[in-house]
Amino acid sequence: MKLGAIDIGSNAARMQISLVLYDGDKVSFKQVEYIRFPLQLGKDVFHSGVIGPQREANLTKFIHACKLLFELHEVDQFRLCATSAMREAENGPDIVKRIQEKLNMRIQVITGNQEAELVNNVVVRELDTATYVHIDVGGGSTELNVYVNQKKIAARSFKIGSVRLLEEPKKAARQWKSMKEWLEEELRGLSEPIYAVGTGGNISKIYEMAKLYQFTQQSVSGMVSRDDIATIHDFVMRHSVEDRINKLRLNPDRADVIVPAAEIYLYVMQCANADLIKVPEIGLIDGIIQGLYEKIKKLRV
Repeated sequence: MKLGAIDIGSNAARMQISLVLYDGDKVSFKQVEYIRFPLQLGKDVFHSGVIGPQREANLTKFIHACKLLFELHEVDQFRLCATSAMREAENGPDIVKRIQEKLNMRIQVITGNQEAELVNNVVVRELDTATYVHIDVGGGSTELNVYVNQKKIAARSFKIGSVRLLEEPKKAARQWKSMKEWLEEELRGLSEPIYAVGTGGNISKIYEMAKLYQFTQQSVSGMVSRDDIATIHDFVMRHSVEDRINKLRLNPDRADVIVPAAEIYLYVMQCANADLIKVPEIGLIDGIIQGLYEKIKKLRV
């Protein structure tokens, strides 16, 4: 069985096709196709409140291309989810309707809590029995989850993200304060040390850069320190956006957002007193795939 997923984020859209593998009672997913495209819907929404005609046209083309790939791969079922930018766009419902009428592809605009839950379903498999703060930084929102002994005990979505910080930095003060107060309340009395686990394209790139430039001194595979993230942040900040693209070889849509994203990860880790962050190569799109499989499984019982 093949499953398809589309994640329409505030900075980029992603499409993934996964093959469901069975080994006795164990089920796993093998990625057979993956596409990421920088639609950057949040640049319109967080500035003007609507998605402009050109970005809508690009979104329609992207979904059409994904639909054709789903057909070529003979995907059995698929799901399309849109997050912060689409749910805040004044014309979001109209765009969803137009795309469904034109392509017969239904986009589900999910809430921040639904987004966090989908990511939670795949993140929890990466954790041990320690206390973790899961930080999922998107373009328009950041989802935080607290885990103890592999069980989620608290979750909240905040209107602060990498693209949003670029477009409306002055509006972030209240969110920073709320995030700090929430973390202090939810982590009070929990056993230390507290670790972080990070998802999102920016923390994956930061981890990759820490290894590439040999900034990290951590011997623990898959983890990077708060000090190393700060070093990467300062290193990137010293370069212009043009040099980040040409010299550091960052994608154009990553070159600007990686700095505010790093600031969110650093802030949460500081508030949580977490020195290390685990960086598994998973995200919302993996959660969509797994959620789709679980839904199909229930219907077949």
